[in-house]
Amino acid sequence: MIVVDSSVWIDFLNGRATRPVAALQTALGEDEILVGDLMLCEILQGLGDDRAARRVESLLRRFQIVPMVGEAIAVAAARNYRLLRQRGVTVRKTIDLLIGTWCIENRRPLLHDDRDFRPMVKHLGLAEVPTA
Repeated sequence: MIVVDSSVWIDFLNGRATRPVAALQTALGEDEILVGDLMLCEILQGLGDDRAARRVESLLRRFQIVPMVGEAIAVAAARNYRLLRQRGVTVRKTIDLLIGTWCIENRRPLLHDDRDFRPMVKHLGLAEVPTA
């Protein structure tokens, strides 16, 4: 069971040939895929019109949609932010910190193509889906 970040879904939907997209294509036939509500929002808000949004939402609803933010994750994400800051790292987007923290707390590997997750891998133990 893996979590796929919006950075990969967006490249997949746009037909980009990246290593994370290739890993997603492989996972589609082999793994159970989780889509976080945060990723669902990020992907849908980037679409140009309601028709495209409905089509993509229908595609994503084929996978299990999971809620990612609650009180416990909010507190843990704030703690992780402070831990990273103590190490001289600033995560640019709070939403990535919440996603990474959810994956850490729920022991789910993340397939991504976003540099904000790399410090979470290095310092917090975020598991990544291999892309090589």
